[in-house]
Amino acid sequence: QVQLVESGGGLVQAGDSLRLSCAASGHTFGGYAMGWFRQAPGKEREFLAVIGWSGRTTYYADSVKGRFTISRDNAKITVYLQMNSLAPGDTAVYYCAADLEPRRLTYCHSQHWGQGAQITVSS
Repeated sequence: QVQLVESGGGLVQAGDSLRLSCAASGHTFGGYAMGWFRQAPGKEREFLAVIGWSGRTTYYADSVKGRFTISRDNAKITVYLQMNSLAPGDTAVYYCAADLEPRRLTYCHSQHWGQGAQITVSS
């Protein structure tokens, strides 16, 4: 069974940093791009960042560019999202996803999604 499992969420204060992990199982995701997304209550799912298979290519939404960094460890089949200078507006459920086509991820389209991790940023 193919699974993506996010971890590292929780309650933090404004200005804090946090790193999310997304570990894959049941699939090597060889050649797949990986992405991070979030969904706040009452809002649509928002694309945050995507990373290519090699890890050399990344792309970010303007809303997080300069604050969030996506990376991956293919040996561990894990993708990470380092988040700095968190603000209450970053409160959401954060998801990872994998797809062979990076562009699909930028439109929040994917074959494989994680179950999500809650991040709450208090002021």
